[in-house]
Amino acid sequence: GFPTTGNMVCVRMATVNDLLQMQATNLWCLPENYQMKYYFYHLLSWPQLLWVAEDFDQSIVGYVMAKMEEDDKQPRHGHITSLAVLRTHRKRGIATALMRRSQMEMEKVFGAEYVSLHVRKSNKAAFHLYKETLDYEIHDVEKGYYADGEDAYDMRCTFNKKNEEQQQQQAVEGKMQALTVE
Repeated sequence: GFPTTGNMVCVRMATVNDLLQMQATNLWCLPENYQMKYYFYHLLSWPQLLWVAEDFDQSIVGYVMAKMEEDDKQPRHGHITSLAVLRTHRKRGIATALMRRSQMEMEKVFGAEYVSLHVRKSNKAAFHLYKETLDYEIHDVEKGYYADGEDAYDMRCTFNKKNEEQQQQQAVEGKMQALTVE
């Protein structure tokens, strides 16, 4: 039989040809909408940080749009501008895959130390994804951040922290091996 659509979603780097569908996805999913020039700005400035999820019929079912922050007073870091997955395609790990790809490029290509994002206090599903699955922590609460007056959690995920923990774990395992060898 024909394979189910569930297995046919492919995550790839966005191109200029995806921007209209990304904007449409944003309009379907989120109250925070952007002009096309803002999508172009992201794509031209940080092409490695824009990723799309494409269904078997080449339609865009999700995207992540991110940027590097240009603030010299803080360590190099990225920011997730927008993430959306169509309702029909949620709970399949698509948002996680999109976020991980963008974050990986942030760290490898741009040398980011951490990534930040804002999420509505009321958005329990997104908060769970960021905190439980992607290891973000609440850095601050921004009062009245959204146009409708809702507060946002300012969340951060530190990259080198994970690497340090892995290195420490490997060092411990190395010492254990050394002890068993003697």
